[in-house]
Amino acid sequence: MTYGVHLCHNYPRPCWASLGVYRLAEVRIQEGESLENALRRFKRKVQQEDIIKEVKRHSFYLKPGEKKRVKEALARKRSRKKARKEQD
Repeated sequence: MTYGVHLCHNYPRPCWASLGVYRLAEVRIQEGESLENALRRFKRKVQQEDIIKEVKRHSFYLKPGEKKRVKEALARKRSRKKARKEQD
């Protein structure tokens, strides 16, 4: 099956969500593996793929001005943190 893939968010990878295809974290339980270990691998994979971050980002709409203010606030926070590290 071939899809006409376009780039989204200026990332070099295709935007499958616009095609109705969503990338999900998948973990297959290996023979003799406990459910706890599989769950731990699943949580690690979800964290590495930033799935939770994307869900939170898309859970509500921010107006462009609000988005800019949030971005500037995060930049200020990073610069304060960097200045504190340089003092130590």
